[in-house]
Amino acid sequence: MTLAGRRALVTGGTRGIGLATALGLAEAGAAVAVSWAHSPDDASAALAMLAASGARAHGVRADVGDPAAVRGMFAQAAEALGGPPDVLVNNAAITEDGLLMMLPEEAWDRVIRTDLTGASLCCRLALRGMIAARWGRIVNVVSPAAFLGQEGASNYAAAKAGLVALTKSLAREVARFGVTVNAVSPGLVETRLLATLPPARRQEMDRQVALGRPGTPEEIAAAILFLVSPAASYVTGTTLHVDGGLTML
Repeated sequence: MTLAGRRALVTGGTRGIGLATALGLAEAGAAVAVSWAHSPDDASAALAMLAASGARAHGVRADVGDPAAVRGMFAQAAEALGGPPDVLVNNAAITEDGLLMMLPEEAWDRVIRTDLTGASLCCRLALRGMIAARWGRIVNVVSPAAFLGQEGASNYAAAKAGLVALTKSLAREVARFGVTVNAVSPGLVETRLLATLPPARRQEMDRQVALGRPGTPEEIAAAILFLVSPAASYVTGTTLHVDGGLTML
């Protein structure tokens, strides 16, 4: 697989799945921009890794739920990469959990704004260049919560379910321009949070997965890379479940 000459933007691209995806894109030959919102240390480390790969890389701090910040992010990415992104991975997301009857309205709004509205803002701006070039790849990172629900995280589940519907609707809108839009739904993934769980809780979660273990960020990134590669040129409007058999949808 080669993405030589392509320009990619990965939101939330400085750790976990986002960073693994950015590194995979760079290794495939793409110039890569990554965004982050909260951790400059993670951003510095990620950019150092991307630079070490030899890729053209750029980082920008941006709140994807802020329309002005998203416009600035795309302008910076286009300048740094030599043109507008023709690959977009919407990975940025937040959680603010709580039972719905006790969930503050602000927590609902923040999660929807970042996880769903943020992705839509990025898609709108990315599509300008993609449609003009008659080629583009968008991958939205969703969650099993979109399909199964998640107790104590109705805001997150609703945002991710909305993102699945956005993926399908947008895929229909832009297919005629040579742009594909797909989603990847990771299950349990080895992250900092998972590493801090008590062993009993970790074992309980592993038992829910048919393969009996969590995935790695690199395994999720591999699925994203497939969807933006020439091998997936006839795939659009679908969700690829990369969850070890957690949902089996």
